[in-house]
Amino acid sequence: MEINFNAPPADDAAIDMSAECQSQLLPLVREIVQAAVAAGWSRDDVLLAFVELAWDLYEKRRDDL
Repeated sequence: MEINFNAPPADDAAIDMSAECQSQLLPLVREIVQAAVAAGWSRDDVLLAFVELAWDLYEKRRDDL
């Protein structure tokens, strides 16, 4: 799978940035979740782990400021 981000959208295009991130990352996240579920993991737990990971990355970025 190839991730290909171009230049970030303009400041007034936050919705476009969200849509671009979703279109790039959703297939990868789905693939990971499907593999985890096939191995017997809880779908909800795996999705929650993604949320927690994203939040942790966000919080750590804030600490760098």
